[in-house]
Amino acid sequence: MDSIIEYFSHIPSAHRTLILVGGLTFFWLLESAVPLFRFNYKKWKHAGPNLFLTLTTILVNFSLAFILVKTSDWVVAHKFGLIQWLELPLWAFMIIGILLMDLIGAYFIHWIEHKVKWMWMFHLVHHSDQNIDTTSANRHHPGESVFRFVFTTLAVLVIGAPMWMVFMYQTMSVVLTQFNHSNVNMPKWLDDALMWVICTPNMHRVHHHYRQPYSDSNYGNIFSFWDRIFGTFTYVDNTKLKYGVDTHMARAESDDLMTLLKIPFLGYRPSIQYNEEERL
Repeated sequence: MDSIIEYFSHIPSAHRTLILVGGLTFFWLLESAVPLFRFNYKKWKHAGPNLFLTLTTILVNFSLAFILVKTSDWVVAHKFGLIQWLELPLWAFMIIGILLMDLIGAYFIHWIEHKVKWMWMFHLVHHSDQNIDTTSANRHHPGESVFRFVFTTLAVLVIGAPMWMVFMYQTMSVVLTQFNHSNVNMPKWLDDALMWVICTPNMHRVHHHYRQPYSDSNYGNIFSFWDRIFGTFTYVDNTKLKYGVDTHMARAESDDLMTLLKIPFLGYRPSIQYNEEERL
């Protein structure tokens, strides 16, 4: 346990980069070998805008990292935050901290982005992808990257998370996000077993169906049980899914980088209303 904490306390930037690139490469190869959907698209061309937006996410987080570090140093120095106030063994301190980081820093902000219209316009860039694969994981508008950074910082403040815990959470988040966006055809028995704890591809893909109520479900990032606890869990046959957003199905809006960057500022379009009979 101590060696794990020591590693994440001083994790080199090169290792964090290797985890990001290594994860993308692994899931890219895996989904190419055993895909769920055989998309009629040029995989490298599709990856271009997604990888660019991944880089902008990295730049936003890097530019604001000093805020995260200062906040973490302050809560540790002043023993502030939920896990700082509890007398916990180290293993419980770590587990509870990671769980709450995921709840506040991922689930809650994701749910809010779907409920607040102006925030949804930024998050819509992520949902506009009509060919979900592992490169879609960090397809976030720079504005959304700021929202998520703010909630990660808020989580550190509320929880009292030391910096090693933040790095551990971010590492898990990167890998799990790449995994649950991957176009991998997993054995159902394996996906069903994993889904009780973590967000799997079969669970998260439902969130990327092109219309409500499916897109307003399965908000989880690392852990799947938040959706079960808060009543936002939905499961459907993945082979019947259609990706995208019903208000933005033109290819120019899903493939063109400049159009993606402008989407939040082009005005809100209400989603099309569907009858109960039209459910999957």
